Amino acid sequence: MSTALIIVDIQNDYFPNGKMELSNPEKAAANAAKVLEYFRKNNKDNIFHVQHIASHPSLGFFLPDTEGVKIHNAVSPLENECIIKKNFANSFLKTELESKLKETGVTKVVVVGMMTHMCIDATVRAAVDLGYETTLVEDACATRELAYQDKVVPAEQVHYAFVSALNGMYANVISTEDFLQQKASTN
Repeated sequence: MSTALIIVDIQNDYFPNGKMELSNPEKAAANAAKVLEYFRKNNKDNIFHVQHIASHPSLGFFLPDTEGVKIHNAVSPLENECIIKKNFANSFLKTELESKLKETGVTKVVVVGMMTHMCIDATVRAAVDLGYETTLVEDACATRELAYQDKVVPAEQVHYAFVSALNGMYANVISTEDFLQQKASTN
């Protein structure tokens, strides 16, 4: 069975001085880079970079033709790696991601990226709905603090609430270290 890596929205606007800075994006990107390195060595034909491009300026970030919309250098795509451009939280919605996965016979996906509570959640749920066995490398993801009325939820709690909700029913949630150890023991 073929496995693909889907790297979602690790883009400059999520990093310090970006227009939508997340909590600890550097750590998440470094872990995503480790997973990417594993795929480049072992499964290089099944790497998909997803890049969110704002469809309207009111989004305020990922605006076309800005430095913030560019994929972060920690996970820069190589020339032969596929870049999927999207305009919605779900990486499959109105993109060619599903058709590209089917072309290569993919049945399993590994997801890393940003933001845990938005595009990662939407992409993982969609992947499962489309029949893909899904692994989420949770420490290769990042999010931000959220608020509702007078309630503020710290980024770490947002992150763990979402990965906890996905764990089991939607995805095998795992750390970068455990993912790489599992792969090392099966190779």
